[in-house]
Amino acid sequence: MVINQVFFTPQTKVAEILDRDPSLIDVLDRLGIPLGFGENTLGEVAFLHGMDPDTACLICNVYTFDQYDPDPETLAAGRITDVVKYLRNSHRTYLTTELVWLEQSLCKLIAPFSDKQQKVIWRFFNEYKTELEKHFAFEEEKVLPYIQDLLFGRDPQGFTISQFAENHSNIEEKLSDLKNLVMKTLPAGCDESLRIQVLRFLYYLQHDLRCHTLVEDKILTPMAWYIEHPQAVRSKEKKEPSEREELSEREKEILVSVAKGMLNKEIADQYNISIHTVISHRKNITRKIGIKTVAGLTVYALLNGLIDINTVE
Repeated sequence: MVINQVFFTPQTKVAEILDRDPSLIDVLDRLGIPLGFGENTLGEVAFLHGMDPDTACLICNVYTFDQYDPDPETLAAGRITDVVKYLRNSHRTYLTTELVWLEQSLCKLIAPFSDKQQKVIWRFFNEYKTELEKHFAFEEEKVLPYIQDLLFGRDPQGFTISQFAENHSNIEEKLSDLKNLVMKTLPAGCDESLRIQVLRFLYYLQHDLRCHTLVEDKILTPMAWYIEHPQAVRSKEKKEPSEREELSEREKEILVSVAKGMLNKEIADQYNISIHTVISHRKNITRKIGIKTVAGLTVYALLNGLIDINTVE
């Protein structure tokens, strides 16, 4: 466990950031920040290239530090339009560069295999490609335009950012299966050097997509929620210490599942949401009722009539 982790700030030099996490080279590119930054700080180069420094810092921190969870004040200092720009650039990179390279490399890698073997592999790859395209299309056509409507003061009916958070699908699992196929299962005869390149790229892409999801869950979604509820932070500050926030219906469902002994993965599968969303709900539950342990949550659920004692082992 990392204690007293020092996160990036706008005053951190870009060179130091890349020494800490070289994969942020791709993040900087999607932020519109080219190489050649000298000894400048992240805030300086972000401002120079039209990016809000606090937002650039938010994205880099979420990408690098698993335990980083920005508070409302930190999120309020960012600019959601820059988050949207980053996500759009990410979608374009995934679909027009990274998937293209993977498809071309996979074609070369499986060339020595029989037609039947190639067909099986291509079917699996194309299913994943279609799934990823649909995932990004939903965000591009529904979620990001919804945020734009919010910023222009329009109130689209029939959709909220909470619906996106609750149904935010996991786009890593099938990619993980493809990685294991390349690593463990491909028949003999393929180019071993190319196989290593493809495998290395799949590890990178899996990590990158996980971080992409975290940026949406930890930055985009809460930023949009605060736009939907502009008095939320102020109201929270004015509450009496004894006042308790009510759990949402989805949070009650997650609480019941936890009390029944279900794991995060099982809960995610049951409600067709990502594991990250389950974790986010669990954090909200703990924040609202002040209870962290499974045993304590079980007692809370029992006392509040959410579950019957006979359903708990």
